[in-house]
Amino acid sequence: MLFEVWAPDADGVELRLAGGSRAMERDPVRSGWWTAEAEASDGDRYGFVLDGVGSDGRVLPDPRSRRQPDGPDGASAVVDHSLFEWRGGWAGRGLPGAVLYELHIGTYTDEGTFDAAAARLGHLAELGVTHVSLMPVCPFPGTHGWGYEGVSLWAVHEPYGGPDGLKRFVDTAHGLGLAVLLDVVHNHLGPSGNHLPAFGPYFTETHHTPWGAAVNLDAPGSDEVRAFLLGSALAWLRDYRLDGLRLDAVHALADGRALTFLEELSTAADALAAELGRPLPLIAESDLCDPRTTTPRESGGLGLHAQWNDDFHHALHTALTGESQGYYADFAAAPLGAVAKTVTSAFFHNGTYSSFRGRTHGRPVDISRTPAHRFVGYAQTHDQIGNRALGDRLSATLSPGLLACAAALVLTGPFTPMLFMGEEWGARTPWQFFTDHTDPELAEAVRSGRRREFAAHGWAADDIPDPQDPATRNRSCLDWSEPSQEPHARLHAWYRELIALRRALPDLRDPDLASVRTAHDEQARWLAYRRGDLRIAVNLGEKPATIPLGGGRRRGDGDRVVAAWQPVEAPGGDGLLHLPPESCVVLVDG
Repeated sequence: MLFEVWAPDADGVELRLAGGSRAMERDPVRSGWWTAEAEASDGDRYGFVLDGVGSDGRVLPDPRSRRQPDGPDGASAVVDHSLFEWRGGWAGRGLPGAVLYELHIGTYTDEGTFDAAAARLGHLAELGVTHVSLMPVCPFPGTHGWGYEGVSLWAVHEPYGGPDGLKRFVDTAHGLGLAVLLDVVHNHLGPSGNHLPAFGPYFTETHHTPWGAAVNLDAPGSDEVRAFLLGSALAWLRDYRLDGLRLDAVHALADGRALTFLEELSTAADALAAELGRPLPLIAESDLCDPRTTTPRESGGLGLHAQWNDDFHHALHTALTGESQGYYADFAAAPLGAVAKTVTSAFFHNGTYSSFRGRTHGRPVDISRTPAHRFVGYAQTHDQIGNRALGDRLSATLSPGLLACAAALVLTGPFTPMLFMGEEWGARTPWQFFTDHTDPELAEAVRSGRRREFAAHGWAADDIPDPQDPATRNRSCLDWSEPSQEPHARLHAWYRELIALRRALPDLRDPDLASVRTAHDEQARWLAYRRGDLRIAVNLGEKPATIPLGGGRRRGDGDRVVAAWQPVEAPGGDGLLHLPPESCVVLVDG
């Protein structure tokens, strides 16, 4: 087989394979590339030794390694993808009408493996979700972590089950009708186990990010770095039959070229989708509130297919909890009005002043031309839970009624809804920040840095969970005994009912943001909106609310209740809806 590696500054490169070695030759066509032919089969270990200034004779893993059996610092292993026997064909699932479910392999079950998670996928099929959105699975040092400090961007974390484990997970999901998305991180790599700088200019001091030198997308050598990232992204979609990618923090990609990396990536993904005959959506995480992220390339945008909408989350979180610290301050003055603005305009910050940033922020969305499914809406995510001091979910402080209202606003709203694992039954387990760094100095730096960060907000150091303590990860694993117990079982049934309604009622999948009509009362704490023939109303207050939905019709000729958290009657001829405290209802005309 052909072994190849890009090492433009090396004077020579040696391939170490099965205890032997051979010198690699310069590629006569591709500058900086080295190649060698050698016999090898699936599972054979190998690595490269670089010769030149700064080289230390170590055997380094392949930057494009498909497998790291002994972790990021160990030898690479050959992977023959043709050996895996997929059970059948798969037509794919697009984003319109989708319901996403964010899942972390390491805490979805106590075992923390692909196979253990796959055994629980029937729960998601029964729930009615359509897409499982996996948090990153690239290798990182140790066993347990969030995955955002991964390295070896073409490989799969071995403790989860390695390449075949991921394939078995995807194959099982497809057999249940579930698409699988994967979170990939292109804006930085982990500080430990990252050997790319030894090979070439994968990073540049031209730009600096919160993680140090930026990934090189526009400095000398960036053509090959882009090809490295593009090849990795397409390999997930082709070799593992994944159905799309979530792109972490694209606002942190420092890229000053006329043709941006994200445009290249969306072009390549669309071409592969056409080749494979199934949709391959790219979903961006971005805090820019910039509609150009998902505007088609032919209209001057980046051509990504959707983006997370943190503005909707922040407005909803503030309305539910009353929190006003940090970025929630921008939404706290009139949180229900902020929710109403997002469900009709997508972004709250669309050229408005942000007190958190100290400047105006965002750009308006053309709601007459932009389908609502391009925005992902949610009440909870790994970030919004795990980056809290104690990793506390909404269920730690909110009543079941308010959790039901949050579900109603997410699952009947205009955006592509997304749930965070365990949300559907109001899981009481936290989801905390945990790491398993093998470098003692790095472990202590992370531990002390976490405590220092929250000490600035008034937290005692001893109250902040130690990321390196295995108990922190263990506390974050879902408790699968909860869904069958109250009050969890009732909330779980409510989520199933709302998802079934979304599937059954076309108005709930209507992508037309311009057609959404809202009304709200900040003081009484209610919000109502119309989507086609449907009306959705939530009462977040502690007292009953009287909500004017419009009169002039006799009972029986007007609205009909199709789903309600508490028993409620449809409005009479006066058009007044009487909604119990902390409750919600879905009504249909006629």
